[in-house]
Amino acid sequence: MSTRPDPDEKVRRYRWPWFLLVAVILGIVLTIVWVLGAIRNVRRIRDSNRGQSTLEPQGRPQREAQLGKTWTNGMVWIPAGTFQMGSANGQPDERPVHEVSLDGFWIDQTEVTNEQFEKFVKATGYLTVAEQQPDPKQFPDAPPEKLVPGSVVFRPPDGEVSLENHYVWWEYVPGANWRHPEGPGSTLIGREKHPVAHVCWFDAVKYAEWIGKRLPTEAEWEYASRGRLAGKPYVWGDEQVPQNQWKANIWQGRFPHDNSAEDGFRGTAPVGSFPPNGYGLYDMAGNVWEWCQDWYLPNYYSPISVKNPKGPDTSFDPNEPGIAKRVQRGGSYLCSDVYCSGYRPSARMKASPDTGLSHTGFRCVRSPNHILKRKGPGSRRQGGGGGEPR
Repeated sequence: MSTRPDPDEKVRRYRWPWFLLVAVILGIVLTIVWVLGAIRNVRRIRDSNRGQSTLEPQGRPQREAQLGKTWTNGMVWIPAGTFQMGSANGQPDERPVHEVSLDGFWIDQTEVTNEQFEKFVKATGYLTVAEQQPDPKQFPDAPPEKLVPGSVVFRPPDGEVSLENHYVWWEYVPGANWRHPEGPGSTLIGREKHPVAHVCWFDAVKYAEWIGKRLPTEAEWEYASRGRLAGKPYVWGDEQVPQNQWKANIWQGRFPHDNSAEDGFRGTAPVGSFPPNGYGLYDMAGNVWEWCQDWYLPNYYSPISVKNPKGPDTSFDPNEPGIAKRVQRGGSYLCSDVYCSGYRPSARMKASPDTGLSHTGFRCVRSPNHILKRKGPGSRRQGGGGGEPR
């Protein structure tokens, strides 16, 4: 009987140490992986806490932007602060100068452009008020042939005219709207980057709602326009034309019939054509008037300090007592130093919320806590009113 050892038994005898060695190595690797993961978690928690402490005071929008949100593209963060609103040297409705405190908010860096508004229209099929048939009930004295879609267009009069009657340079043009700024035959070709015009307050609100924003309050607008310059007459400083350089798209020459266009533009200009203010915002003076959220009252300002004012609950314009109006700010390419001087940061304008004009546009804002809409007086569609009366 053979006593030779079994080869398979010998292999089994020496195989188990290798299994043990592999198990030990695998355990070491898993331990290392676990330790590294724990270290990463500790670092992530630490960095998160550190980031929270630096971002929270600046508001939720700032934090969302850091996390890669895109709704703030093209917007500028305006930090919370207190400023002196109004002007002791302006029109009566700019007085008294009073202290206002505001929470931080985001604001569009430029006015809403034609191409931006076109995206909204294509996405929603929206028709602006100027593109809709006027309601005969709102214009009982108007002949039927005049009740056609249209908007108000600036028409320079011939010769000298009184600046007391703004109707002489405004004309209701059938077929004029944001697509056809001067009326049928005019287009947006070459004006894609110009601010959208012929939009009424209701049109601006619809766009803002679609894009997840809102219109600025009057106080927010003025605070942002000043760009950290306290009490200055212009958003760029003390001089209207520093070093003979025009800083805004406004009127040069004898208004309303002689525009020398020394600033390079007779009508609207592409947004961002002039230097920004101290916050990096463009066209906070000139180009087009910008709709605000507030109803207009000439004596709304109060000498007491206020926090986040939202405007009055009612409206009154002594020039047109029967028409409720919303505030406009910033002036336009039609503003002259011999007429409205609306390009000053404290200057106020007003118009019926259903009226679009060839020099009226808007920009939007957004804040951590959206300001709720305030109910106020109704309005009716005005076919040929508005303008720049004082």
